Amino acid sequence: MIILSKQNPLVKELASLKEKKGRRRTGTFLVEGHKMVREAVASGMDVVRLVLREDYAGERYGLPAVVLGQDAFAAVCDEKTPQGIAAEVVIPERSVQPPQGRCLLLDGLQDPANVGAIIRTAVAAGYEDVYLAGCADPFSPKSVRASMSGVFFARIMQGTQEEILSAIAGLPVIAADMGGEDVFSYAAPEKFCLAVGSEGSGLSALVRGRADVTVCIPMDARTESLNAAVSAGILMYALRTKI
Repeated sequence: MIILSKQNPLVKELASLKEKKGRRRTGTFLVEGHKMVREAVASGMDVVRLVLREDYAGERYGLPAVVLGQDAFAAVCDEKTPQGIAAEVVIPERSVQPPQGRCLLLDGLQDPANVGAIIRTAVAAGYEDVYLAGCADPFSPKSVRASMSGVFFARIMQGTQEEILSAIAGLPVIAADMGGEDVFSYAAPEKFCLAVGSEGSGLSALVRGRADVTVCIPMDARTESLNAAVSAGILMYALRTKI
């Protein structure tokens, strides 16, 4: 059966996943496109169902599927030119727990694209425990796209600053701040937490006060700052002690 109406209850529920309140209500998020769906399945994420456009003729992975007409499918997707396949995926429920190795704390980042891009780099650089305090939703469409499957592999834990700082108690905290020492001259311990603040105001006083050391990226005098995702990526790689 092909669902054609955008007013169909299931179509409206799937479309609501573009908004945080919809994701909170269902406990799921939407993954769009061939590559992202394939990697969500391969990573072992809990896929509720595939959402297919009526002209889709590709792999179905043996999963339950709903087939939508062109207009209904477009209403569900966030991308302007959807590829014909999406998947409704369960948001992993993780309490704030101590990290297993090097970890990352994002403090108040509000740009979902930056959050997603940082998660992507964190997984690549071996910072699989990612703590988010007061940040944009990592499971929003923009963040998921920017993460390029990083949200499937990172252990994302969201909580208050107090909860996260309690979980990483005893772990050296390296704060990113323009007033810190040159990161390329700093010898990091094997296990630590890198704290990165918001795009506009940097780290909160609470997290900054917990820092054991503050590092910065040296820049030409003509450059005031770098994009948060770029800065976080440089710092994560610069601080690694081994691959």
